[in-house]
Amino acid sequence: MTINPVKSLRVSSHQIPSHNLLPNTAIQNRPLLIYHSAFPLSASASSIETHLTNIGVVNPQWRFTMYSTTHFHSTCHEVLVISNGKARLCFGGESNPKKIEPVVEKGDVIIVPAGVGHRLLEDIEGGFEMIGSYPKGRHWDMCYGKEGEEEKIKDIEHLRWFHRDPVYGDEGPTLNTT
Repeated sequence: MTINPVKSLRVSSHQIPSHNLLPNTAIQNRPLLIYHSAFPLSASASSIETHLTNIGVVNPQWRFTMYSTTHFHSTCHEVLVISNGKARLCFGGESNPKKIEPVVEKGDVIIVPAGVGHRLLEDIEGGFEMIGSYPKGRHWDMCYGKEGEEEKIKDIEHLRWFHRDPVYGDEGPTLNTT
């Protein structure tokens, strides 16, 4: 399988300010990144997982849709690859005036920094599926922007960013975020 070359990749980069108890990108100042059409439409979920595993930065851990409840992760950054369908997502919290609501589709990759609230708004075609992957040696948790999560939020400040791009390896958009 051949992925879209990094030089021709279209990337959307978003800084999302904190809102209520959602730290979003403000806590580490690393952007939410969307790699548009990084993987070809012909790519199967298993071939995407194999590619990610071979790059060696993240471990694919699940195939599922996105939860319809706003949540974030405090223990690790997240790499989501759309393996089927098309959906409208919300990043930053629904009541956040600076939220983003992109439409993503098969082949897109979303790099979600720890602390960024996210949820599914609409499964446009039915059957929306993503591959969720996390940095090697890290385990994800679930936070909901509720009181009592403040200590978890503080821990996000100390998380390491990617030393290699999860899709492109030694080059790629995650390496140019500082």
